[in-house]
Amino acid sequence: MDYTTQMDAARKGILTEELKKVAQKEQFDASELMKLVAEGKVAIPANKNHKCLEPNGIGSMLKTKINVNLGTSRDCKDLDMELEKVNDAVKMGAESIMDLSSWGDTQKFRRKLTAECPAIIGTVPIYDAVVYYHKPLKEITSEEWIKIVEMHAEDGVDFMTIHVGINRQTADRFKRTKRLTNIVSRGGSIIFAWMEMTGQENPFYEHYDRILEICREYDVTLSLGDACRPGCIADATDISQIEELVTLGELTRRAWEKDVQVIIEGPGHMPLNQIAANMQVQQTICKGAPFYVLGPLVTDVAPGYDHITAAIGGAIAAANGASFLCYVTPAEHLRLPDVNDVKEGIIASKIAAHAADIAKGIKGAADWDYEMSTARKQLDWERMFELSMDPEKARRYRASAKPEKEDTCSMCGNFCAVKNMNRILDGEIVSIYDE
Repeated sequence: MDYTTQMDAARKGILTEELKKVAQKEQFDASELMKLVAEGKVAIPANKNHKCLEPNGIGSMLKTKINVNLGTSRDCKDLDMELEKVNDAVKMGAESIMDLSSWGDTQKFRRKLTAECPAIIGTVPIYDAVVYYHKPLKEITSEEWIKIVEMHAEDGVDFMTIHVGINRQTADRFKRTKRLTNIVSRGGSIIFAWMEMTGQENPFYEHYDRILEICREYDVTLSLGDACRPGCIADATDISQIEELVTLGELTRRAWEKDVQVIIEGPGHMPLNQIAANMQVQQTICKGAPFYVLGPLVTDVAPGYDHITAAIGGAIAAANGASFLCYVTPAEHLRLPDVNDVKEGIIASKIAAHAADIAKGIKGAADWDYEMSTARKQLDWERMFELSMDPEKARRYRASAKPEKEDTCSMCGNFCAVKNMNRILDGEIVSIYDE
């Protein structure tokens, strides 16, 4: 192999099989895509040990991609259920699966994913270190934190969230400035607590060059975690969030110097009127690196419906430059999502992503809608189901209230505007009540 990473290959003018496949999927000129990968504006997460990967590109000028979080916890240990979620997510078109397991044989599950799952696989090594070493947090050494990163890379993980931006300086600023909801990032809170208890620097920040060496060796895309993402709209765009983003911009430059691909993680909870500005600031500070957002959730008062609050924010974020949406389920803030929650979260994120792609003018995005509109005009119900984002639900809804006449629905019946307009424009007589 004459290259180390997808970025290295692109900079050398080598057309990798992964880049070729992404270009075909995106209807994108391969040489133009190669230039964007070389610049860091598109990432193609593709660990050399993930042999069954179906590659996808992540970048604001490509189709917006969806990530699905799942994994075991101390309270919910059912691996079979998590595998069912994986299979459903892949079937529904999610491009990425992030394993956040924090209980049980995490390595076995992770290796099964990279051996069998074609989606991009991501992890958060901080979680796994706590599980793997089976000892108090403050007793984990800097070397042990780094070893977990290396283990995940060897296991075939395509991208890793590393909470490297919250160093001692950032943590001290956070303590001085105060926040309503403090640090809500699970990984961020763990590394903050570790620094407080040990008095040491964040090992991922202190040994960042070693992290980059590991990522370069296996071609792991580095997802720079946002430990200080806002956990409520009152904390959005505060000093802690922006200071960490500035640090991530510098870390992005250092990664690119080593040919390591980077994704930047972002908010979080954020009011509608701040989303576009946040996307623009990120693009400026991080020089166009792909932006990966959780939501943003545009209000804090809708537990049970946060897949909707996140989809609203996600659509605005992606229309303004975000390229990767982390799905949010109805169970957010309440419990581990079940299979149905996962499905609802995926559909909500897919709606947000597709709406943004239409707004951005992504090639082919609006064609899907044109085909659906044509099927509706023709009252072709079977074609409408085929084109639906969730065909199963669309069929179930129609079947639950069958109309008297098959060419209409139970909402309008003979009052159907589409049916009556088709007939009158064809020169037919329209008589609604006596039909």
